Amino acid sequence: MARAGLTVERIAREGADLADEVGFDHVTVSALARRFGVKVASLYSHLKNSHDLRTRIALLALEELADRAAEALAGRSGRDALTAFANVYRNYAREHPGRYAATQLRLDPETAAASAGVRHAQMTRAILRGYDLAEPEQTHAVRLLGSVFHGYVSLELGGGFSHSAPDPQETWSRTLEALDALLRNWPTPTT
Repeated sequence: MARAGLTVERIAREGADLADEVGFDHVTVSALARRFGVKVASLYSHLKNSHDLRTRIALLALEELADRAAEALAGRSGRDALTAFANVYRNYAREHPGRYAATQLRLDPETAAASAGVRHAQMTRAILRGYDLAEPEQTHAVRLLGSVFHGYVSLELGGGFSHSAPDPQETWSRTLEALDALLRNWPTPTT
């Protein structure tokens, strides 16, 4: 029943594909074993446990998203960079909802520090340099952008905008315009 050629990378990629089909929360080692046509034990010779599988899917998704963002940001700055980065984030979530859900998995500090999540933070901070924000305001802005992007995408994926006008794309564009205006006119901290 065992199939040759199983590797950790192949298992993670197939797990990510399964997550896109059935949802990240429904990915299990046994479901993946059925997909490969092998016994569960065959996968456990490559994985520590189900959390290891989920973590590997998350790391794969973070890497894919970071690669797309880096490509989209090349040569851009300011509003153009902000829009490109935001669109990559939204498009990835729409194309790969299971993988996107995996990017939200809380990673242990050591794994997080070695993940592509660090690249995401660096790219976000690079975008913000175009808005001349110093610390700690830059960290506040990173958190704001992440919250807005994740919030919008989560609501959109959940069908939150499907039954009302205006079109969600129009709202997304207006949201990015508003973020750009806010970042250009960042409020002075009060004491």
